[in-house]
Amino acid sequence: MKLFASSLLLAAGLLAAPVHAAMPAQPSLKVTTLDGKPYDLAAERGHWVIVNFWATWCVPCIKEMPGISQFVKTHPNVRAIGIAYDDTDASDIRAFLVKHPVSFPVAQVTMDKPLKDFDEPLGLPTTWLIGPDGKVAKHFMGPVTPALLSAAIGG
Repeated sequence: MKLFASSLLLAAGLLAAPVHAAMPAQPSLKVTTLDGKPYDLAAERGHWVIVNFWATWCVPCIKEMPGISQFVKTHPNVRAIGIAYDDTDASDIRAFLVKHPVSFPVAQVTMDKPLKDFDEPLGLPTTWLIGPDGKVAKHFMGPVTPALLSAAIGG
């Protein structure tokens, strides 16, 4: 009986969970970066784009940032956007970026206002690689390295 009641509660919980549409194959992303500039993923068509979700408190995120930054600097056909998935005050994120600079723009997305076309990360870091056609080419959960990015891009 206990097992039945537990199963019933689990099923009820699953039914009550919010239903999210699947992430589109060609997601849109329009945000304002921490330096106040508009960013539109569609404007990057023709390039590979790394969309990297991270947080200031995430140690693996901090460790992967220099590699992503260097990869973007050394691959002219690659762009990146950092998504600080963090409820920290924006000024604290800017101060963090002074200590941990990157070669790409960063925008903040708070957990109560997630991006509509990207699945909410199940853990951080989470990275989506968008192909030159604007479609999702690869989804990485956990840290990415220049070697993983190079293998995914094929070069």
